[in-house]
Amino acid sequence: MLFPARRRLLTTLLQAQRWPFQPSRDMRLVQFQAPHLTGPHLGLESGNGGGVINLNAFDPTLPKTMVEFLEQGESTLSVARRALAAQLPVLPRSEVTFLAPVTRPDKVVCVGMNYVDHCKEQNVPVPKEPIIFSKFASSIVGPYDEIILPPKSQEVDWEVELAVVIGKKGKHIKATDAMAYVAGFTVAHDVSARDWQMRRNGRQWLLGKTFDTFCPLGPALVTKDSVADPHNLKICCRVNGEVVQSSTTNQMVFKTEELIAWVSQFVTLYPGDIILTGTPPGVGVFRKPPVFLKKGDEVQCEIEELGVIINKVV
Repeated sequence: MLFPARRRLLTTLLQAQRWPFQPSRDMRLVQFQAPHLTGPHLGLESGNGGGVINLNAFDPTLPKTMVEFLEQGESTLSVARRALAAQLPVLPRSEVTFLAPVTRPDKVVCVGMNYVDHCKEQNVPVPKEPIIFSKFASSIVGPYDEIILPPKSQEVDWEVELAVVIGKKGKHIKATDAMAYVAGFTVAHDVSARDWQMRRNGRQWLLGKTFDTFCPLGPALVTKDSVADPHNLKICCRVNGEVVQSSTTNQMVFKTEELIAWVSQFVTLYPGDIILTGTPPGVGVFRKPPVFLKKGDEVQCEIEELGVIINKVV
């Protein structure tokens, strides 16, 4: 936990920079489309913000969806590693459409109140157990797709989150074994209709969280071996260029391992399942006065080492 002075300094530093992440040879798996290709394909992003290597062209036997790719485990990952090591043609970023790195997962599990500083923002105690809710998989859209304001809500809010992608099936997983079940990490935007989350639907959170387009993901599934420490990453959200959330994942109350152990007591986790791990402070609903997204806004959610997703509000 950071001391207040250090947290203020960190926030100032984060606000002063745009995090010009450097390209790398890390494993950055993507789903994409291109005009000359039929249907979705699997690829490798050639560094954060780079072009795309077509994995299905490198090995036509590979599946074309991330869930199927993950289901095949080490055999498909080894092909991707070979492709990463080879000098393969790169499709320019301008010629491809990035899809969410995972589409149609079995489940999207979400965690509420999982940042110490977000709890302080609400003046509520830090939870003693993870607070679990969900979004429907139909809410998932790509990293640069539009967020559609639903006519039924007037209070749509932003939440940048670190998302964990499960790599293999498991139940009753021990925290000490949990990282073996993780494929990697990506950036998520847990778009939230506060009126439906906090006042309607018996105050059950589901409907307020799961309108269509309320789960932008991407740009890539960065494999766990490519992330130095998922619990020490700068995390930031900007609305129309203004920093509204700025923290680090070391503020998470329950880390990835604890969350997987907790959730897997109740449900079986499958390859491609997504766990959204909570949001830092700075959301619109707790501002004075509250601020909500409106037509024409642009939201950028960014996490160090993982990348940035940019979604226009329409």
